[in-house]
Amino acid sequence: MLDLFQKRYQRSVTIGIGLMVCQQFGGINGVCFYTSSIFESAGFSASLGTTIYAILQVVVTGLGAVVVDKLGRKPLLLISGSGLVLGCLLPALSFYFKVHELALKAVPILAVTGILVYIGSFSIGMGAVPWVVMSEIFPINIKGQAGSLATLVNWFGAWLCSYSFNFLMSWSSYGTFILYGAINVLSILFIIIVVPETKGKTLEQIQASINV
Repeated sequence: MLDLFQKRYQRSVTIGIGLMVCQQFGGINGVCFYTSSIFESAGFSASLGTTIYAILQVVVTGLGAVVVDKLGRKPLLLISGSGLVLGCLLPALSFYFKVHELALKAVPILAVTGILVYIGSFSIGMGAVPWVVMSEIFPINIKGQAGSLATLVNWFGAWLCSYSFNFLMSWSSYGTFILYGAINVLSILFIIIVVPETKGKTLEQIQASINV
């Protein structure tokens, strides 16, 4: 494991772990595990909402698998991140209106639209692409250790997000989604600045460019 902290591996390890942080701390497991509660809180049918949610997730994930080698990893991540920000802002607006009793007829529509935009955006890029990139950026000699560490960070993020979601919603329903939106904005910046495009490159070319 100490090999991971050598200077020549710092960037690849930072990219791999950073993408897992972006994936989990943007709120996916809070939204995913509590979808029905979010719909009920917004005054929308939980059964109908979760059914649409599941169908959309399957369809868009399949679409992402088809286009990932055509559009590239980085563009998909940026499209996904931008959609996640919008998917957070719409529920935030919905819950803000509900708390302050403004435009109450728009509350369910905004919440459902936001959650569907969120899961569609996550499925097209941020859900799968970090795993694809992780498989490409680690050299063979540290792939096992680095992959294990990135996976550990991923599952820790999944636990923390799902554990804290109810506490955050009790604190502020719209504030929770504003927080997730802000984290997704930071994720976009991380992708722009740090994450390389790996489409069309051999593993040797990728590793030569980032593990100097």
